[in-house]
Amino acid sequence: MQLRCEFFARKTQNIDQAIQSGDVNGTIQYCAKKQCCVGIFELIDGHFRPDLLGCSLFETPCPDTTCSASTHVDNYKKCLCSSDFCNTNITWSSETKQSQPPNPLSNGKVGLSDTAVILFIILGIWMILVLLVMGYKLMPHLRRCGEKAASSNKGWTSQCSGYISAMSDIDMENMKLQKVVACGRYGIVWQGSYQGNVVAFKLFPVKNHHEFTRERAIYALPLMLHAGIAHCLGAGRAASGEPVLVLKLASHGSLNSYLSKTIITWRDAVRLSKSLAEGLAYLHSDLYSNGVHKPAVAHRDLSSSNVLVHADGMCSLCDFNCATVLRSCGGLGQWQCQSSTSQDPVQLGTLCYMSPEILDRSVDLSSGYCLLQGDVYALGLLLWEMWMRCSDLFLDLAVPEHQLPYEAELGPKPTLEQLFVFVSETRGRPVIPSTWSKVPQTNNFSLQEILEDCWDHDPDARLTAHCAAIRMASLPTEYSL
Repeated sequence: MQLRCEFFARKTQNIDQAIQSGDVNGTIQYCAKKQCCVGIFELIDGHFRPDLLGCSLFETPCPDTTCSASTHVDNYKKCLCSSDFCNTNITWSSETKQSQPPNPLSNGKVGLSDTAVILFIILGIWMILVLLVMGYKLMPHLRRCGEKAASSNKGWTSQCSGYISAMSDIDMENMKLQKVVACGRYGIVWQGSYQGNVVAFKLFPVKNHHEFTRERAIYALPLMLHAGIAHCLGAGRAASGEPVLVLKLASHGSLNSYLSKTIITWRDAVRLSKSLAEGLAYLHSDLYSNGVHKPAVAHRDLSSSNVLVHADGMCSLCDFNCATVLRSCGGLGQWQCQSSTSQDPVQLGTLCYMSPEILDRSVDLSSGYCLLQGDVYALGLLLWEMWMRCSDLFLDLAVPEHQLPYEAELGPKPTLEQLFVFVSETRGRPVIPSTWSKVPQTNNFSLQEILEDCWDHDPDARLTAHCAAIRMASLPTEYSL
């Protein structure tokens, strides 16, 4: 059985070497070679902060099941251990403890009095009761969900400064372009080789440097390594001066291209749907791990051209040129987001995937919650787009050719005005075939209900990405009537 270690790399240049020791899924690394977790910590401002966590690359004995930090050298401490996630539970030396901030409850001489402790307990109970009452009042506005929904996100706004992230440039001297695999609005994607590996190069024209900077910043956010998000290996400049992102190559290309050429089975559809929903839920999540923070991110241009399909049949999100970073600026529910590249919300995103509130310009761009729920609307359309190419959902009928949302109703290139009338005014949605009702329901949710709960006209009535991922996880792998 593979050892599991907490994974974190504070420096981008450490990631490539670290992932050689095992597969990474979010903050978890599955050790491929050595049954040993490692933790490396750097002394910063008088406190030891995680620098690298994961599986050990080297043949080093680690008989201990817990991580005991060694004496530090050059402001670094290191520990090794041999049990699952042991590198998150560190035993510090006395020297290290002195450098840590004092804990007022750890010593009776400086601790709180019994009376103060009782007051804190009473206050804590009171706060829990208040939160329970607030949650009860919010329940009618939330869709059914097997896990908690992020209802507090409704207060996200866009007035404070954006999240600052960094990614070191890499040497592009050995970059070799082979063939064009995709052409986007802001750049061209090439298949090529870099340091002996087959990769994808996304080249941006110099005039689109702003979009390159925005996308690079999203990939450089902490804790962005996840199977549902495209893996960025680094960034740099081509010899011609064009900004370049180096990405892990997806063998099947975009979801749009894949569906255009491939009729999928129900098993394929479930695998694609689950990974897509999980990737979006992770992108939307607000995470803290080992002292680092991954803020929630709204994609804002979710379409089948901006989703990749890998050899294992899994999806990952890509193309974050329009993405917006959300961050907390003052407590529970007080969320803010980085300003968009345009004051006109219609200019961001692909027309046929835009939510009704974006199309009719009623959305408040300062509302991060609206941006996230716009992504969920697009998720519903993507699920419909995938399932329309599933042979098991059409029984003995011919599977339709691949079509984009609203292509059957409005043609291949609908205008903003056409979409506004059909989607916003008449509240039209893509047709759901009657044969889909025969698919076994799970947790009392039919495929039609899942779609309708994602693309509901009212953003407050839509599922969150988290709830959508839970529903996808409940879909049966095997199809049977």
